[in-house]
Amino acid sequence: MALGATEPLPALANDLRRRVIDVLWRTQAGHPGGSLSPAEIVAALYFGVMRIDPADPSWEARDRFILSKGHAAPIYYVALQRRGYFDEELFETYDEIDSCIQAHPDPHTPGVDMASGSLGQGLSAGVGMALGARLKGLPSRVFVLLGDGELQEGQVWEAVMSAAKFGLDNLVAIIDDNRVQLTGDTCSTMPVEPIAAKWRAFNWHVLEIDGHDPDAVVRACDEAAATRGLPTVIIARTVKGKGVSFMENTCAWHSAAVTDDVRERALAELGAGEVGSR
Repeated sequence: MALGATEPLPALANDLRRRVIDVLWRTQAGHPGGSLSPAEIVAALYFGVMRIDPADPSWEARDRFILSKGHAAPIYYVALQRRGYFDEELFETYDEIDSCIQAHPDPHTPGVDMASGSLGQGLSAGVGMALGARLKGLPSRVFVLLGDGELQEGQVWEAVMSAAKFGLDNLVAIIDDNRVQLTGDTCSTMPVEPIAAKWRAFNWHVLEIDGHDPDAVVRACDEAAATRGLPTVIIARTVKGKGVSFMENTCAWHSAAVTDDVRERALAELGAGEVGSR
């Protein structure tokens, strides 16, 4: 099922950011910084790239998406809701014990294919899904969104080797390269650069883009679809906390409460009025 955005992708991305702030405000907990940085990536995938059917979430030939950086679940959920997988009222239960929308992705949520949160595991699952689609003769593509700090995990590189060995050209890894992680910048914590050279050395097709240009995301995904015999990695340069000035480029908002005051200031910067109410 082909997608068609109902409004320009940049506007959709900004709307997703507003919704992220509102969802996190409801619980006074969560991960705003890492949820805001991939807004254009997620908007492009769900409204311009992936073949999915919200009316039939288990459609076998669908494309798959794995949020390997599972702490950014809010941006995932608001995209799923906006795409029609569940009603907005469900956000009233976000992160509650019996809710199907937990703090990290879980397959009980309509549209979610993999539980994630333990960093470094998503690409391995993506390799399995891509290989499975090939063995079944399905046209499905698999998209895995990783954080740049997540590249410090050894399991990621085992998956990178496996994907190249099997020539999984239906697999696309996207790196949300915002250069900030939980306790500081990635360069100081454990350097991951040169990212592009490393993935090329593992025999991947490498693309580098502005991660806040959704059209660039779509073009990169199109190029990945046209690439044969190699998996593709899209290194998307982004800004942690993008769109909210006091959250940008700092680890202070990796995990922090969105209080009433924070919500008001953030929505003012994002050009929004009242998004929801408690």
